[in-house]
Amino acid sequence: MSIPMQLEFNFASLVPKTAKQEAEAHSPVEWKWVEATVWTERMLAALDNGVNGGKWFSLIDKVYNAKTLKAAWKKVAANRGAAGVDKISIERFRSKASFYLAELERELQDGTFKPSAVKRVHIPKDGKKTRPLGIPTVKDRIVQTALKMVLEPIFDKEFLPISYGFRPGRGCKDALREVDRLLKEGYTWVVDADVKSYFDSIPHDRLMVRIKERVSDGKVLHLIKLFLKQDILEGMKLWNPISGTPQGAVLSPLLANVYLHQLDLALHQSGFKMARYADDWVVLCRNKDEAKTALSLIQSWIADNGLELSPEKTHIGSSLKPGHGFEFLGYRFEEGHRYVRAKSLKRFKDKIRLKTRRKRGDSIEHIISDLNPTIKGWFGYFKHAHYYTFSSLDGFIRRRLRAVLRKHQKRPGSGRTGKDHRLWPNAFFAERGLFTMHKAYLLARQSR
Repeated sequence: MSIPMQLEFNFASLVPKTAKQEAEAHSPVEWKWVEATVWTERMLAALDNGVNGGKWFSLIDKVYNAKTLKAAWKKVAANRGAAGVDKISIERFRSKASFYLAELERELQDGTFKPSAVKRVHIPKDGKKTRPLGIPTVKDRIVQTALKMVLEPIFDKEFLPISYGFRPGRGCKDALREVDRLLKEGYTWVVDADVKSYFDSIPHDRLMVRIKERVSDGKVLHLIKLFLKQDILEGMKLWNPISGTPQGAVLSPLLANVYLHQLDLALHQSGFKMARYADDWVVLCRNKDEAKTALSLIQSWIADNGLELSPEKTHIGSSLKPGHGFEFLGYRFEEGHRYVRAKSLKRFKDKIRLKTRRKRGDSIEHIISDLNPTIKGWFGYFKHAHYYTFSSLDGFIRRRLRAVLRKHQKRPGSGRTGKDHRLWPNAFFAERGLFTMHKAYLLARQSR
């Protein structure tokens, strides 16, 4: 089943056909995040008022501008990251930064720039599974960052408020707040959808069509194509991708949002409530029939746009019924409560276990100072979970520390005995500064 014609959109139809480039220059609050070396007040005025035909021309000079490349290099250096296939690290690039940046400016200006292959590695994900991660060279990361600084405001202006992933000034907590609000308003039937291998599946030709609806600079479009077609090197194997944007590439999140933007529009124009974070989204409905209609629309759009839903991660259910909840951004919503997703809980415990190995010879004070940032960071994100989570985890952490203390005394054991509790009571760890999540939760409730 295909989506009705009234649900098909393009960027050009959403912007005015004519606009004044010479509009009074101003810099609205919402654009404070843009790169000032690229987006002048005059350009921001054009962005606000629209450009002729809804398309932007002559952008490549903004990309290869020396100030843009220098600003892009600062961002890449701040993010650190490993060296790519050319083995040029951040430190090595820094030692000859002026030379390398001038070289990039020259190659981008005369059209001779060609990106290197992307080094692919696999990082652990959910136990035995792994996730592919692409590592571009430092030079390519700089060029992609410069491209992103030029392109992001153009597309972000069109994105809907329901899109939260990889956007300036938005994040997981904003998406979770919106989901929480909708659930409280009675939108308790949920379509939980996930695109199978989304970043590896985006059709290049269709993605370029959508980019061309807003950008008409041939050199910029050519540069984007070069990055989409970058060779991938995995071990000794080299190949050229026919779809997708490599995870780890600077441009990938922006391009991924560009492609799913039309799905956002289709659902929004049909009156559905939703929150999307990259390729992970939930549609919240008032009843089962409405949820079925939403899922049908999603399935049609996905099929018509060269993608595939993950069957095991896509379902309809009432979040009020036991066993019918849904997971979103690390939480599980079920029976009117927020819980920490089992996989998120396991990852946290694994981190604690790593930092509290019994053979660790540090003092207990040093171990606690090492633990606290991890515990505080985790609590900061999951502080809205069901309260029993925190007292349970506090007990787990103290048991791990008691086992370390037993090892210091050359006594084997897991730290679970009554004697251990009497020897090292909860107050013992509190006096040494151990961050307690249950106490922090109670204090947070009192301050509301």
